[in-house]
Amino acid sequence: MNQGHPEQLPAEVLDDVAGVVGAEVTPLGRLPGGVNGGAMRVQLAGRADAVLKAVPLAHPHHLDETLRAQRVVEHMRRRGYPTPAWLGAGATATHVWQLMDFVDAAPAPELTPSLVEQLMEIIELQAGQASEPYDHWSYAWRVATGQDPGVSGLDVNETPEQSRLRRSVASLSGHSSVVSALVERLRLVCADVPPPRQAPDMVHADLSTPGNVLVRAGAVVAVVDIGNAGSGTRATDLIALVWYTFQNPLLDDVRRRLWTRILDLVGWEGAALLAAAHTLLMLEVPIRHERHDVVPEVVKRGHRALEELNALR
Repeated sequence: MNQGHPEQLPAEVLDDVAGVVGAEVTPLGRLPGGVNGGAMRVQLAGRADAVLKAVPLAHPHHLDETLRAQRVVEHMRRRGYPTPAWLGAGATATHVWQLMDFVDAAPAPELTPSLVEQLMEIIELQAGQASEPYDHWSYAWRVATGQDPGVSGLDVNETPEQSRLRRSVASLSGHSSVVSALVERLRLVCADVPPPRQAPDMVHADLSTPGNVLVRAGAVVAVVDIGNAGSGTRATDLIALVWYTFQNPLLDDVRRRLWTRILDLVGWEGAALLAAAHTLLMLEVPIRHERHDVVPEVVKRGHRALEELNALR
């Protein structure tokens, strides 16, 4: 929200929310966790507390993307997926917002072996549940291979954020010789991988961020920040967990199980494609934000992921 302070949220946003849900909305305070905009706990007059997320309007289709996420939530909740119900969504001239049930649980400070195992089970609920034409699988192929949608002949519908990220990834080699060497290695691995077929799974796309995992007494009770959810292969979320496990040697054993499951789902070429795309996107973030001290560790992790994958070929 505005500089992360809920009390600075424009009054017109609260008025719009109240008009949609039919109850006065009172901010109670900012909640921890989450990375894509702050979340605040709010009180709905005469009803249970809820969570309000509002972010500045970024482009003309921003509300459409939020409504797409709401449809994904409704679809997945009917199938037992542990994500809070949305109570409403909308937009003002300056902000896009979403209101959801409040879950009395804390964001995970980190992912433990037990939490990763639980997330693997949750990801299995995504099998065959693609409900929106927002294809993370073909996007990973474009990022990993550097293919432009027009040149590849694919009929794609990228969001403005996806297009921006893909163009930013294309310029990573100019950062340094070390980064250039990793990018070249990743491109070479994926050079002959054909565009993937349409995959039938729901993809969360941010399930490895601990703040998006709400836990109580060591158990995952909800996953949140589902705004980027779409379709593809659920191996996309498993690859993101693989990347996270490199942070902690205690997660080495569970990473081996993750690799095994990914290979079962998409084979070696598919795993290499997803690993390359994820590595490139993880490189893009610190380079864009000029966090040059972080880049060597990301490069090291990218090479390590490829080496482990090559050992499984």
